[in-house]
Amino acid sequence: MTKKVKRIFAILVLLAALPVSAQEAPKATPSLAWKPWSQSIFEQARREHRFVLLDLEAVWCHWCHVMDETTYKDAKVAKLLNARYLLVKVDQDSRPDLSNRYEDYGWPATIVFAADGSEIVKRQGYIAPDEMVSMLQAIIDDPSPGPSVELEPKLTYPANAALTASLRDELRNNFLAGYDQEHGSWGFRQKLLDWDSVEYSMDLAQAGDKTAERMARETLRQQLHLLDPAWGGVYQYSTGGDWNKPHFEKIIQMQAENLRIYALAYAQWKDPEYLHAATEIHRFVKTFLTSPQGAFYTSQDADVIEGKHSADYFALDDAARRKLGIPRVDQHIYARENGWMIASLATLYGVTGNRQYLDDAKRSADWILQNRVSGRTSGRTSGRTSGKGGFTHGAHDATGPYLGDNAAMARAFLALYTVTADRKWLARAEATATFIEANFRRSDGPGYSTAHIVAGRASISQPQRDENIMLLRTANLLSHYTGKQEYRSYAENAM
Repeated sequence: MTKKVKRIFAILVLLAALPVSAQEAPKATPSLAWKPWSQSIFEQARREHRFVLLDLEAVWCHWCHVMDETTYKDAKVAKLLNARYLLVKVDQDSRPDLSNRYEDYGWPATIVFAADGSEIVKRQGYIAPDEMVSMLQAIIDDPSPGPSVELEPKLTYPANAALTASLRDELRNNFLAGYDQEHGSWGFRQKLLDWDSVEYSMDLAQAGDKTAERMARETLRQQLHLLDPAWGGVYQYSTGGDWNKPHFEKIIQMQAENLRIYALAYAQWKDPEYLHAATEIHRFVKTFLTSPQGAFYTSQDADVIEGKHSADYFALDDAARRKLGIPRVDQHIYARENGWMIASLATLYGVTGNRQYLDDAKRSADWILQNRVSGRTSGRTSGRTSGKGGFTHGAHDATGPYLGDNAAMARAFLALYTVTADRKWLARAEATATFIEANFRRSDGPGYSTAHIVAGRASISQPQRDENIMLLRTANLLSHYTGKQEYRSYAENAM
């Protein structure tokens, strides 16, 4: 970076305003008034004969920032929106129910609803101003659902939760076919460490499968391209089908699961590169994503200046970066995100015996137990749920509680029990599993819903695959550790 570019960069940093959470205090341009997601927005839409546009964003997302600065500040876009639309902006990290519902469309995800709550349009990613004008006008002219709104397939359920032999073969073939033989990892457009696939490959390798070992170790080697050499931590992913075009945001789930997998890989193969990767991720989390009380924050932004690509910035060393400013950290503290990190730090402690990792995990767990117990933190969340042992998402949830927070914390407590043999953590895991069974088991089919449903709340709650997988693996382990059949039944329901 030239001295002139550095000076310009520094000036822009000084001029950049610090944003706030999109869920708690929605950002507004002079011409647009954003509201939070609520049932009342649809009641207003019915009264005023308007549509509802949901901008579901991530506060760390580069293209979300670009869309705010271009599309939503365009005069033609603003005119149409103000004439016929009510506007809702939500940080997807703050609303797991909405995030799970539209995770295939973002971020940003743009969804337009009729006043009755039915979907008209669902769009993925950045929408340029002219394209947005065309879409908004087309909806006004013809509000019938467009081709992006497809009927969800009707789910059918087997009588037996166990995988059949033919389904096992199909899944195994898909697993092998999805591997990128040239670049490593699973998936061909975006490159990242697919932790579930790597962990499965490691299990197969332990049983003597040399192909699985090669796939796992090649992916672990390639993922090192996304390890930040200055600050540690891993970038979210690389685009373009290779490992050389990273998106620079650092999200706590990516840190947690990468740390966990590298710790397990070090235990299995004793490669010092794997231990180095795990400790470098911990260094970043400790430096940038840990609160003074020991709980973990949610993410660090991709941009030091919102909407401006930061490849030159992340090519700098620590001192040079700090002179220009530090990308904003989302300091929301969610139970789910802390659960992910607690489980991973417990794993790293179990592999290394280094007490600092266990201490960090326990500080986070203690903070969550003091501040995120369901019914304790806010009058809006108390009295809704059945039983004790559950957790809210944030400090002031608009709805919920959510399955993701509770499944992650049950897993975290079980991980702490595994490496300490302290039965208080096992008791916590059991209490949370019981809370999940009481509040999230579906009445219209097997599985567990994303959110605890409360009448009159604008919550979208459906079963989500990854949450049910986390729960069934945790419940299955609980049944082995305790000998209690009830936890086995939870796992089978999720399966």
